[in-house]
Amino acid sequence: LKELDSLVVAFSGGVDSSFLLAVARDVLREKVLAVTADSPIHPRREREEALRFTRERGIEHIFLESTETTLPEFLANNPDRCYHCKRSLIQQIGLLASQRGLPHIAHGANLDDLGDYRPGWQAAQEAGILAPLVDAGLRKEEIRALSKEMGLPTWSRPSMACLASRIPYGEPISVEKLRRVEEAEEFLAELGLTQYRVRHHGMLARIEVEATDL
Repeated sequence: LKELDSLVVAFSGGVDSSFLLAVARDVLREKVLAVTADSPIHPRREREEALRFTRERGIEHIFLESTETTLPEFLANNPDRCYHCKRSLIQQIGLLASQRGLPHIAHGANLDDLGDYRPGWQAAQEAGILAPLVDAGLRKEEIRALSKEMGLPTWSRPSMACLASRIPYGEPISVEKLRRVEEAEEFLAELGLTQYRVRHHGMLARIEVEATDL
């Protein structure tokens, strides 16, 4: 990061992007811009937590109204859904970065992500997005440990996938379905239930709560 004169961080508010943003802030000071997608696929709670994180650290933060829910390729919900979503968002962030005269964009992918099916990673690579955590050889558990050492509130936060991931491949996505998923998960969160699995049964989904939460 010290080799860069400025950086735009694609900031979701999760463990990885929060760590990346905090370190970038320490290294580059005011030459860091956080950009967060404002979209129906992300819970309002996460957007609020992301905003609190940047405000507490004095980091410039922009919410960008993303457009993936207007894309037929995304709404069709095929296995390459994340590729189209990430590609669209990167294009929007790239336009904003260009307008601000900021040549470098980074996201919070870590080394563990390379072992999963991640079509969004392909979109980021094609666009030349930086992945400093991958370059540093950092895995999720190491990022959590370093975040805890730095006093970041995100160190123990559960991994967060977008709300569209709760809808099985092949079932079309709609804003209404995303809203219903968010309401269900918000209800669970209010009960203090944060660890659960979503099992798909055809067109239906069942939430299974871990016994340790009961």
